[in-house]
Amino acid sequence: YCLLLFTLILFVLLPADEATGYGPVFEEQPVDTIYPEESPEAKITMNCRARANPPATYKWMLNNIEIDLNEKGSHYSLVGGNLVISNPSKNNHVGKYSCLATNMYGTIISREASVQFGYLDLFSSEERSSVRIKEGQGAVLLCAPPPHYPAELSFRWILNEFPTFIPLDKRRFISQLTGNLYISKVDSSDKGNYSCIASSPSISKSVFSNYIPLEPQAERTNRKYPADLRVKFPDTTALVGQNITLECFALGNPVPEIRWKKVDGQLPPNHEVRMAGAQLHLYNVQFEDGGTYKCEAMNSKGKDNHNARVSVEAFPEWVEHISSIEKDLNSDYTMSCTASGKPKPHIRWLKNGKPVVGYIIILTFDDSGMYQCIAENHHGLIYANAELRVYACAPTFEHNPVKRVLAARNGRVVIECRPKAAPKPTFSWSKDTELLSNSTRVFIWEDGSLEILNVTRADEGRYTCFAENDRGKANSTGSLLVTDSTKITLPPSNADVKVGENAWMECAASHDPSLDITFIWSLDSRVIDLHKESQHYERTPKIRNMTNGSSNGALLIKNAQLKHAGRYTCTAQTPVDNITASAHLVVRGPPGAPGGVRMINKTDKSVTLQWSRGADNHSPISKYTIQYRDQFSKDVWKNATTSPADVEGNTETATVVDLFPWTEYEFRVIATNTLGTGDPSSPSPKDKTLDSVPVVAPSGVGGGGGASRELTITWTPVEPQYYYGPNFGYIVAFKPREENQWKRVAVADPQAKRYVHKDSNIRPLTEFQVKVKAFNGKGEGPYSLTAVIYSAQDAPSEAPLIVDCRALSATVATVSWIPLAQSNIDGYQVKYWRNHEDSEGGAQRVMVSSRENHTKLEGLKPDSPYFIEIRGYNSAGFGMASKHYQIHTKKPPPSRAPRIISKKLKGQSVNIAWEHVEPLANESSIDGYRVLYRQQGHSTGTLYTTSRRYIDLPLPADGNYVVEVRAHTEGGDGAMAQIHLTGKLRFRCLTLS
Repeated sequence: YCLLLFTLILFVLLPADEATGYGPVFEEQPVDTIYPEESPEAKITMNCRARANPPATYKWMLNNIEIDLNEKGSHYSLVGGNLVISNPSKNNHVGKYSCLATNMYGTIISREASVQFGYLDLFSSEERSSVRIKEGQGAVLLCAPPPHYPAELSFRWILNEFPTFIPLDKRRFISQLTGNLYISKVDSSDKGNYSCIASSPSISKSVFSNYIPLEPQAERTNRKYPADLRVKFPDTTALVGQNITLECFALGNPVPEIRWKKVDGQLPPNHEVRMAGAQLHLYNVQFEDGGTYKCEAMNSKGKDNHNARVSVEAFPEWVEHISSIEKDLNSDYTMSCTASGKPKPHIRWLKNGKPVVGYIIILTFDDSGMYQCIAENHHGLIYANAELRVYACAPTFEHNPVKRVLAARNGRVVIECRPKAAPKPTFSWSKDTELLSNSTRVFIWEDGSLEILNVTRADEGRYTCFAENDRGKANSTGSLLVTDSTKITLPPSNADVKVGENAWMECAASHDPSLDITFIWSLDSRVIDLHKESQHYERTPKIRNMTNGSSNGALLIKNAQLKHAGRYTCTAQTPVDNITASAHLVVRGPPGAPGGVRMINKTDKSVTLQWSRGADNHSPISKYTIQYRDQFSKDVWKNATTSPADVEGNTETATVVDLFPWTEYEFRVIATNTLGTGDPSSPSPKDKTLDSVPVVAPSGVGGGGGASRELTITWTPVEPQYYYGPNFGYIVAFKPREENQWKRVAVADPQAKRYVHKDSNIRPLTEFQVKVKAFNGKGEGPYSLTAVIYSAQDAPSEAPLIVDCRALSATVATVSWIPLAQSNIDGYQVKYWRNHEDSEGGAQRVMVSSRENHTKLEGLKPDSPYFIEIRGYNSAGFGMASKHYQIHTKKPPPSRAPRIISKKLKGQSVNIAWEHVEPLANESSIDGYRVLYRQQGHSTGTLYTTSRRYIDLPLPADGNYVVEVRAHTEGGDGAMAQIHLTGKLRFRCLTLS
């Protein structure tokens, strides 16, 4: 007889033979829901389903208050366990919902789930002001997203019309935090109307802002601006396992480069730099990824940086939680829950949905029920559910009788006695008809098990366990059979091999002939998986010697490697006992990696290294090789030059020479012995050599040209590895050829390529001698070779005279002019724009060589007035503009094609006829027709001109031909009609259009 109380089940049921009923276990719980305010579906469904026997009944809570489903006019209804909210409203149905599932064994409450109403309003209808920015400067276009919920939006921008999206690159960036569009350096191609698209993924809605006109203003000179960070990521808190994105973007000219660093360590391996450097994406964030992150923007004019902290916290996670259990009446039991998380979670308890203190000492029937442990911090909460069932019953062996047991002679055996009983019973044992008591060889454990030491054949027999408590008593009988013990007859022997050789480990054992034997091999206590490691390990087939009952389990170690050295243990195991024997395998091979490589002394061109020996792997180290890599060679390791040149195997220091000053290096050491070269050590900490005076001069010194009254000096910058120290820059020296005194100017930018000297007294095309040298904080280096250059010439002082300008058609015009007499002309610029539709700032330009005095203007608009002007130019700039010349393009040709109405065979020719094309009012009048007769697949053929509406063409003897008919006007040729002909004394029309 068994009195059972209500047990707690966590996600699994009790076995059917233990209890037919059980308390609720959630299979589906409500989740956070965002209901779009504009949703066509006028209901919200919150799911709840629990497995229970008998089936559960359900109630729902809103903000911890029970929902009255029977209230008149209620919007709530219950479908199964699901809560349906009909015609939901923001004022009445926002809040936190939870579901209660109940049956006779108790009640559990679901996790809380929120209901919120999602919306995304339209952008403000106010017009957006134009943004006027000089070319070369940076621009920020503000998105100003409208009110919305939830907070997460994604942003894109369109240019002029949908769906022309702004491409993102090094120059353009859209912040996904604010929606703003950033252009680091504006140029003329950025002109247009911009609109911000804000999209809410939660409610699948997007809205567009009014257009923002961006008007780049032309600059005569391309001014440079230092990097200026405008997007700076804030201090950020991430959850363990989340992905996060940090944003940084800078304005500047040239376009700045963005670099990312972790101030207090290396960037984590789970990072990715996106958007041409503007985003740092961290995948699957872990606690060690927390710290201070830095983004640095730099160009040739300067740099800017920003630091902010990333803190990593964690959602609660169970370390230990409750699980369903059956316990004896009046037994001791303590419920325990432990959770990790950051901040540390708070633990609270529920019994049947009501708060309780979370521990139980002496159990009574009233303690049975459904228990829930809840761990919570400000990131969220987790539930553990379980059923506790308190019971009492007389002992029974129905499900766990005493079993037949085998024991090895001279060994130890335990016969278990585990009846189901509550409260705990008392135990006694008998062998055959003899009652047993504790002795030096026989012992009855507290849990009822019987232990026998030094087993002999006399211990064989039938054993009975008796169990009794205040509810009743029971017994169960099993038997003990004694077998021969297992013995190692051939133990493994120590072995010594070289890397790549084979080794044998012998092992044979005798055992009881009625038992199967298995051999298990382990290396340094780790069991060898012969299947997974078959490349290096092979077992001999188990051979049984029938005369002495001995079996062989030898192990072959193939192609031995250093990792295979160690203590090998053979375990001979039967179902009754086991025995082991061990031997050592020595594997001789190349040395292990040296350790602790560090710099102990350094100069500008050398460092002294120290390290500790690695394992010699049973063969003395003969020499060491030192390798280095620097900040410029990335991941390429190179052999270093040392003093002395050969580093002997008995030393642990060496000096590396022939290094570059003020360069960051790391070093590693590799050991070699007669058996080969080992793995390299871990790299030494990075460190810089000392600084020194530069020794490399800039190359490619030259220049000349530029604007009027300027002297432009250019050079090829020195590579960074030759800076040799901080505060690197250039000294530029120059003088007119006939003077003796050099003028010196310092340029502090190490990446500078030019210097422009402006002086109103410089005469055009004056000969100068120039030279450049490098300097740093230690001093100045040698000058480059002296170069001869010339100051800039003056811009053209005269304006060209236009002599002829005419429209050839609706889209093409020609213009010609009298060349300028000046000798310093590099070419001419022809500028043209429509009189009313285009502003002069949007004019188109054609550049023409100084050898030409005419050009063709194409791509014009039909029937439009155009202004045309011409000016000469050279390296100093543009000269005076000619007077504006006005033309008017022709009306466009007919937009309709002639309709071919007939074709007739006339001897060896074919007659093609078409209807007259009547031009529209805005189209040019018809001068005649042009007929192109060509072989199919060819672009050229015979062109005919006629004023008639028909033409006779020679019939082709063979092949396929095409006839194209167009109306001809002063505005050009109109739309085309086409007909196909086939030769061989017959023809057919394939296509007529």
